[in-house]
Amino acid sequence: MAWKTSSLMQMYRFLLLVILSLPHEMTSSVLTVNGKTENYILDTVPGLEESLNCAVQNHTREEELLWYREDGRVDLKSGNKINSSSVCVTSISENDNGITFTCKLRRNQSTSISVVLNVIFPPLLSGNDFQTAEEGSDVKLVCNVKSNPQAQMMWHKNSGFLNLEKNHHQIQQTSEYLQLSITKVKKSDNGTYSCIANSLIETKTKDFHLIVKALRKG
Repeated sequence: MAWKTSSLMQMYRFLLLVILSLPHEMTSSVLTVNGKTENYILDTVPGLEESLNCAVQNHTREEELLWYREDGRVDLKSGNKINSSSVCVTSISENDNGITFTCKLRRNQSTSISVVLNVIFPPLLSGNDFQTAEEGSDVKLVCNVKSNPQAQMMWHKNSGFLNLEKNHHQIQQTSEYLQLSITKVKKSDNGTYSCIANSLIETKTKDFHLIVKALRKG
């Protein structure tokens, strides 16, 4: 019995040594992008061009690489796939903010590394510049905003602070817009409303002109 146990232990040690000596093709390969070994955020600005170079480290064979922009596969030339692969992001715009590029091993796509674009830009404001309303009607002035980092928003009227009246003015804000609702507009609401966006980069202003007309008599 002791001899059988000893033989089993020797066999176990032998198998363990064999396993340890095998090349770990499925686990040993590590991917890097621009020399970084972990997912990271790449700060950039509109108009720039960014190059992302993915390389296989510790590989024991030729490795084909894949690139994805979000969920879409990036077309790569035949000479830009094996062991090292680059993609160039040209004419970066505000719309590229938050876009993720991911490099993967073709044969084991769980081995991957990602880069998220952090496109830094000042506030961009848009909206309906002119509105005409009759007295007693309800009006909404909507100032659309895109900004990274996010901007602090406020309304001014006729170049001064807007005095908010209870049950007359209401302000709603999200990361995408600043809205001023005016209930039952009066002639005194006539004027220029300024949407002001203040970010760490720059302060931007957009004017909205409200013309209040007298109520038509039937």
